[in-house]
Amino acid sequence: MNLALVVVGTCILIASGIATRPLRWNWLSSITFTVGWLTSELALQILIADVILLGVALGVGVSGVLGWLGVAANVLACGLLLVHVVSGLRSWRAVEAGLAAARGGAIDLGTTRRPIYGTWWRVLRAVPLRLPGVQVTKDLDYVGDGHRRHRLDVYAAEAPRAAPRPVLLYIHGGAWVIGDKSQQAIPMLNEMASRGWVCVAINYRLSPKATWPDHVVDCKRAIAWMKEHISDFGGDPGAIAVAGGSAGGHLATLCALTANDPAFQPGFHDADTSLVAAVSIYGVLEMTGDPTSSGRHGDLLLRLLEREVMKQKLDENHSLFEAASPLHRIHPGAPPMLVLQGRNDSLVPVDVARQFVHRFNDIATAPLAYVELPLAQHAFDILASPRCAATTAAIAAFLETTVAGL
Repeated sequence: MNLALVVVGTCILIASGIATRPLRWNWLSSITFTVGWLTSELALQILIADVILLGVALGVGVSGVLGWLGVAANVLACGLLLVHVVSGLRSWRAVEAGLAAARGGAIDLGTTRRPIYGTWWRVLRAVPLRLPGVQVTKDLDYVGDGHRRHRLDVYAAEAPRAAPRPVLLYIHGGAWVIGDKSQQAIPMLNEMASRGWVCVAINYRLSPKATWPDHVVDCKRAIAWMKEHISDFGGDPGAIAVAGGSAGGHLATLCALTANDPAFQPGFHDADTSLVAAVSIYGVLEMTGDPTSSGRHGDLLLRLLEREVMKQKLDENHSLFEAASPLHRIHPGAPPMLVLQGRNDSLVPVDVARQFVHRFNDIATAPLAYVELPLAQHAFDILASPRCAATTAAIAAFLETTVAGL
């Protein structure tokens, strides 16, 4: 028992330490992300388990230096975990502050203050499941070519709602090389569907088989499909917003900033791909490896892009990488945007979001809200955590306010 107490306490202490002060340099970033994300978003569950272990150990009896070192390690670990529990619960403050300071007018959380996935037992379970009353129509082909990655799912309330309803497109992340429409943003998709929105989650072609701009072309094709067919599901083709996380945040924001751009619409140049709003969730908003933003944590992103996604060297085709960067595509007519970013993100530096927001405010005229979350790692919206509940509420408030103003 003494040895087990030391091992468990040390492991949790290291994990919670990494979640608090992440290591950020190339391959270390990936390790830090995995450890930090799970620890910070599951801090409550880990804390409860550690307290139970500590109680059992003290009940059985702790002896010797080893045993008391184990107790000390677990007590310290519990203290750091408690910091993350409190930080997750206080995400609501960051959300409220960000929405209150939104350019274009303060956004009130209103009825979104009590998201369904914010209930205590769903947070304790952590794993998000489809909500009762939400129907999912799966694997619709949005291109018509039979490609297994050209599929989308439609989320809508089972009970009849007044039509047409606003629509939200979600684009999954995964560094443009992995991911699936069924794995991410489940709390947000179900929350928005339960609030009367029609939600669409898509797959798109992935690298290394796909080469840029295949990824964004597929997203544009999905938008074109929605413009034509979403009314069949009660959606309003004139009120389509987009959201995405990480690489999906990159694609979502780029789609919003490049409406009807023929360079990204080969073979369907005349299709309307305009959007009414965009939500970037820890999005990769800069692709040139600029050391002041996307390259702040090393050249891991640039090497991934050059080898797997773009399949070209930055030095040989800088304009390609710049044209793929939402940071460099901001224009005066850009639609309203919400940017959500974790301060402890070890994959996407917080400086990326800050630079994007600064440039957007300088160039564009549309409303923009920025929410920066203390101690939040990448992927904070995947599990049903307190932080996810707060950001889901922020997204719902932003989108509903934006649509109401159309």
